[in-house]
Amino acid sequence: MAWVLVSSCVTARAQATAAGCDLHIHVDGLRNTRGVVGTLLFVAPKGWPDDVNKSYRHEAGQIDAASKSATITCTQLPPGNYSIVALHDENRNMKLDRNFLGIPKEGFGFANNPKVVFGPPSFAQAIVTVACPATDTTIHIQYK
Repeated sequence: MAWVLVSSCVTARAQATAAGCDLHIHVDGLRNTRGVVGTLLFVAPKGWPDDVNKSYRHEAGQIDAASKSATITCTQLPPGNYSIVALHDENRNMKLDRNFLGIPKEGFGFANNPKVVFGPPSFAQAIVTVACPATDTTIHIQYK
């Protein structure tokens, strides 16, 4: 029988991966400090970008009055690709309000800040690769 010495030490990176990764979503460009900033993370195109029931995770964060920005931290995420949408939910009703023509009345933005003209970007255009221990991304909110 051979004896194998197994170290009980685990690197910090391995511990972070086992526990999950953190994603810090910095959201700026808010026109006021009313409401909250909500984010949806998707791992597949189904439901992208607005079906909260198809999202992998959804989070909300308070707006910093001084900077008119917010940071939402998603913890315990498996490393991988996530498409991200952010919403300035000014009236806190958990949805993007639109006018009678379907044009958004509240601010929105996507990871990688693609130009939005006649509809949301594709799932692939808004992918962020999350790695451990932490990943940061910034989304600029736009209003139509």
